[in-house]
Amino acid sequence: MKRVLIVIMVCFLAVTSIFASGKTETKVDNSLDLVMDKGVFVLGLDDSFPPMGFRDEDNNIVGFDIDLAKEVCLRNNIELKSQPISWDAKEQELNTHQIDCIWNGFTITEERKQSMSMTDAYLSNAQVVIVKADSPYQTLADLAGKSVGVQVSSTGQAAVEDNPEFKDSLKEVIEFKDFLTALMDLKMGSTDAVVMDLIVANYNITNNREQYRILEQDLGAEAYGIGFRKDDVALRNAIQDTLMDMVEDGKMAEISEKWFGSDITVLGK
Repeated sequence: MKRVLIVIMVCFLAVTSIFASGKTETKVDNSLDLVMDKGVFVLGLDDSFPPMGFRDEDNNIVGFDIDLAKEVCLRNNIELKSQPISWDAKEQELNTHQIDCIWNGFTITEERKQSMSMTDAYLSNAQVVIVKADSPYQTLADLAGKSVGVQVSSTGQAAVEDNPEFKDSLKEVIEFKDFLTALMDLKMGSTDAVVMDLIVANYNITNNREQYRILEQDLGAEAYGIGFRKDDVALRNAIQDTLMDMVEDGKMAEISEKWFGSDITVLGK
């Protein structure tokens, strides 16, 4: 009888151990509380990406995204800290908690939606090819055997990779740390064209009166969103909700008109 009781106890402990080992702990999402407690929201950006985020003549970080973020922080009674980062290390900066989000003309992609918590799109965009105004190039085919610049780790670079026929026709694809450097190289004639965001291209052509033009053929439509760590859903939702409030009361349209001359936002539409 004693032996039977021992066997029963052993079996009970084994079953209990199995259930205990199979139990999963629910991770608490305190991402919003952490930001609210410290009173600072750290926005990671490439500070040479006009008009989304860039430095003005006084070296202040300004831009459309910066104005949106300032208003979001004002409404949540927290301070905005605009943190310049290396764009090819943006995911590392986010995952090591150096920044709270990536908010700087950040394209929504399926890959990023898998690894991050992304907001809904707030601006539409496209990857386009920009050339000097007096260049002979009219189509993508005209760039066969030529040099094309891209920003490293950008969706412009990804767009070239996703169009193998176009990429294979080129002499070379040159990587630059930012778009402003790429445009400078184009202006000097060292590069024949640059693949970049339509919004950024239009801004540079219109506001800086640079002698560039955009080819009619683009390399794909896309949209901008804000990227957060995958588990930071509470923080993502709070920012998203505040942006929706700004849509409803007209503040987002007002900021868009300041930078683009009209309301080109798409959130909630």
